[in-house]
Amino acid sequence: MDTQAKDTRSHILSVGRSLTARQGYSGVGLNELLKAADVPKGSFYHYFASKEAYGCALLEDFVAQYRVSLGETLLDPKMDARARLLGYFEGWFRKQTGPNLQDRCLVVKLSAEVADLSVDMSKILQRGVADIIASLTKTIEQGIAEGSIAPIQDPNTVAQSIYHQWLGASLVAGLTQDSAPLEAALKSTAIAVPAA
Repeated sequence: MDTQAKDTRSHILSVGRSLTARQGYSGVGLNELLKAADVPKGSFYHYFASKEAYGCALLEDFVAQYRVSLGETLLDPKMDARARLLGYFEGWFRKQTGPNLQDRCLVVKLSAEVADLSVDMSKILQRGVADIIASLTKTIEQGIAEGSIAPIQDPNTVAQSIYHQWLGASLVAGLTQDSAPLEAALKSTAIAVPAA
C-alpha cells in the first residue's frame, strides 16, 4: 500500500474513531462517516469490503495503538511496578473523565454493542482484553519479584478482577455522568495490589 493510500485509510479510521467514540458503532452511518472524512464511497470500499470489515479495522487499529500506550505506561523504567500499575489506572481515570471522547476506551464503549453485531469484531476486542490482562498480570508479578507489591497468591486472577472492575466502573460512570465509580475503582485497585 503506497503512502497516500495508507494516509487515506488512516484518515478514515481516525475520523471513524472520533465518531464512534461519541455515537457508538451502530450510531455512525456510512454516509455520515464519508462526509466527515471527506472521501467518496468508492474510496471507502477500496479499503474496506464492508462496514463490518471497516469495524474490524477500526478495532484492530485501536488495539494496536492501545498496546503501544500500555507498554509506555507499564514498562516505564523510571517507576517501580506498583507505581506503573497504579499509573495506568490513573491514566484510565483521566481519559474516562476528561473532555476528549476520543481518548476514552473503545472496549468500554463497544463491548456490549459489538458482541451482538459481529463475531469477528468481538474476537478482536477479546484478544485486546486478553493482552491487557496479560500485561497487568506481568506487572503485578514484577512488583512482587522486586518487592514493590506484597505477595499475591494468584496475580492473574487479581489482574482480571481489577480490569473487569474498571470496565464496570467506566460503564456506570458514563451512565451516571459521575466519576465516583472510577474513584472507588482507583481506591480498590490500590488495596488489591498492596505495597510490600
